[in-house]
Amino acid sequence: MTADQDPALLQRWNTTLLAARAGREGPDPAPYGRNLLSRWAEPQRRYHTVTHLRAVLDRIDELADQGGEGGELELVRLAAWFHDAVYRPERSENEERSAALAEKALTEAGLTPHEVAEVARLVRLTTTHDPDPGDLNGETLCDADLAILATDPDTYGGYATAVREEYSFVPADAFREGRAAVLRQLLGLPRLFRTPYGAAVWEERARENLERELAELTG
Repeated sequence: MTADQDPALLQRWNTTLLAARAGREGPDPAPYGRNLLSRWAEPQRRYHTVTHLRAVLDRIDELADQGGEGGELELVRLAAWFHDAVYRPERSENEERSAALAEKALTEAGLTPHEVAEVARLVRLTTTHDPDPGDLNGETLCDADLAILATDPDTYGGYATAVREEYSFVPADAFREGRAAVLRQLLGLPRLFRTPYGAAVWEERARENLERELAELTG
């Protein structure tokens, strides 16, 4: 989906970047947004698409509405836009390359060095989804990114199918083994969600979904 096909999402980008700039001068936000939307629409993507981007942005809004989690919400939203902007399923440095893209683009777009560094830090944090206690920005972004795990079973099933399609180049046995290891790692965490709202509303359903998928993979 291009920016022309989704003007509402492009407007969300424009609004976020202008709010982050807080009245400071800078270039037109729209070309940066169009570039990002074209990245999110690349053909190799099945799960990490514009739909995922929109869902993460919506979950950030939900967290903000339900408890105000996140100290710098506009920077968290910018990090959501960049967190999978570079995505090649067969490569391991996607988050680092996405963070570097954020550093370059947001510096050009008029953000301060502190703001740029914080967005890049948040993008890199999505490698582990393990923010430190009290990292409100990190907790908000990571919870929003993982919220797909807490959807209804049909939606979760579609997510799992899309992940498999992104890794279609991996043989079936190897994929099952690797995916099962990821699920066990997630289930072994004391908490999947770090915000109070995420822990209260999303945790139980997410674990049910993960356990069901693991059983299907290993049964």
